[in-house]
Amino acid sequence: MKTMTIGKVAKKSGVGVETVRFYERKDLIDQPPKPPFGGFRIYPAETVEHIRFIRQAQELGFSLREIKELLSLRLDPTADCADVRERAQVKLKEITRKITAMKGIQSALEKLIASCPGEGSIQVCSIIDAIETPETTRRELKKKEKKS
Repeated sequence: MKTMTIGKVAKKSGVGVETVRFYERKDLIDQPPKPPFGGFRIYPAETVEHIRFIRQAQELGFSLREIKELLSLRLDPTADCADVRERAQVKLKEITRKITAMKGIQSALEKLIASCPGEGSIQVCSIIDAIETPETTRRELKKKEKKS
């Protein structure tokens, strides 16, 4: 079994040493025991694959709590692929909901920008006015949601 120091694990994983330590504190990866007579902790080579798995799951939008669940399933020989699929479906619904909300925000910002003259005193800026009067912005978002 090939082993390495935290620096090598970090480099091979494409993260910083502090990220490795952070994942240890969050119990996403195991922290190797401290050597009895000083020196460096030695990590198994699988740690690199675990960190890559964590990073890829993060890129797909999974939270660290959700990733911890996925890692548990990954290591459980009795786990079923349906469990992972269900978690992915829940994540997809969450992402879809967020995209819808972001499109509403995008539309509201587009309207604010279009109504802004782009010059003149800040006291008559329509964007600042809309931010200071959030009911206006909320009304615009609700109108957009009703049309969708």
